[in-house]
Amino acid sequence: MKILVVDDEPDVRTLFEQRFRREIRSGTFTFSFAYSGEEALDFLHGHPSEVVLILSDINMPGMSGLELLRQIRQEYAAPPPPIAPQVMMITAYGDEASRQQALALGARDFLTKPVDFAALKNKLLLL
Repeated sequence: MKILVVDDEPDVRTLFEQRFRREIRSGTFTFSFAYSGEEALDFLHGHPSEVVLILSDINMPGMSGLELLRQIRQEYAAPPPPIAPQVMMITAYGDEASRQQALALGARDFLTKPVDFAALKNKLLLL
């Protein structure tokens, strides 16, 4: 499964590569990383129908994760393919308003930081 992680914190890449080391080695998951919403959209445009899941932070400079989610839902709303990727939001701010907004915009899930990687791994394996 190809996963795009979108977060403005550079150490997130190292964290994911460490926590999913076995799954990366076995080919279960392949991760790509974008450090802004704009970079994520550029990546999606350059790799149509490769990304199955996006894990996006909400609070980022420039385009927020919620704006990215809104943009993805608009661009991938109608046929023809590529098929819209699933999106899970990850944020340090677990307030109910952000959660409701993310789910209303079509997020599959809403996770809070610090990420429980065991729970995240289980969710990913169920997709």
